[in-house]
Amino acid sequence: MQPRFPRRPDTHQAGGPLDDDARLGAELAAVIAAARRRAIRDADRQVDTAHLLHSLLEHDPEVRSVFDDGPRIARLLGYLVQRSIGYGLLWQGSVEDSGSVPVVREADGFSPLAAGALEYACARAASRGDEPARGVDLLAAICVDKDARAVEVLDRAGVDARELYARIESRPENYAHDCGC
Repeated sequence: MQPRFPRRPDTHQAGGPLDDDARLGAELAAVIAAARRRAIRDADRQVDTAHLLHSLLEHDPEVRSVFDDGPRIARLLGYLVQRSIGYGLLWQGSVEDSGSVPVVREADGFSPLAAGALEYACARAASRGDEPARGVDLLAAICVDKDARAVEVLDRAGVDARELYARIESRPENYAHDCGC
């Protein structure tokens, strides 16, 4: 029988994205902390991209502004809330890793895909010369991998991840850059 709560992550594990990582802004660190609490509350083994998306939508007004309408955000949050009682149960006990992004080992309680998204967000911010990473950097990173759980949730809510990524990239503060991610 599996324990009700996942094992507590080792916050000193080398190479893992930590809540106090200097490359993350205070707002993004708060989003990550909320995603950790959500994963524990949902009895998930790891923080995955759907946990990150849920926390971004709840805590970051800049991320919410990227979406084109309030009803779409409400529908998206509805799907995310259903995670612990609905289709998200299929994800329990499995590791989110599509193999599409650079390989990142399980780091600090994050799925490989979520850890990779955090690294991508930091690289994206650094390529702009804009440290620390912001929530929209993480949202862009989440949209990159079509097999991410967050992208599946976006699809179910009628949000095309590629269009969302294009909308993020077209924002004035995101001048042309190549983060090499």
